[in-house]
Amino acid sequence: MANAAISIRPASPSDVPTIADFNRALCRETEHRELDPAIVLEGVTRFVTERTRGRYFVAVLDGEVVGQTAHTHEWSDWRNGEIWWIQSVYVRPDMRGRGVFRSLFEHIRKLGQADPVCCGIRLYMERDNHAARRSYAKLGLEETGYEVLETMF
Repeated sequence: MANAAISIRPASPSDVPTIADFNRALCRETEHRELDPAIVLEGVTRFVTERTRGRYFVAVLDGEVVGQTAHTHEWSDWRNGEIWWIQSVYVRPDMRGRGVFRSLFEHIRKLGQADPVCCGIRLYMERDNHAARRSYAKLGLEETGYEVLETMF
């Protein structure tokens, strides 16, 4: 499949149910647990409709959403600019290996490079997701010396 057949567009409210389903599938695949469908649906709705949180983009092929990713903003006082964090990466299993994520990532990279406030792109992934690690390396993403730590409420 040629990448030209894949179109990338900002997510719209009509995409929310698909994105929520994809996010639940993503959690199932990477963390082996189930998320509450109502909470995920509400969270995606807020993300898509409250533009200050970031942006979702969807990959469309033949009128059907086949992949997604989002980016959020982190202010870097060290760089006096925004770092865009890629998150919620999901490509339907039957569409993997066909350039869907590459198209999504290149779209966001071009937007970031054209935005004078954006100074870079980062993402986090599950430590043992070796397939994702290979894909990200092919796109020029490099590992850093940072580890992600958290406390969740």
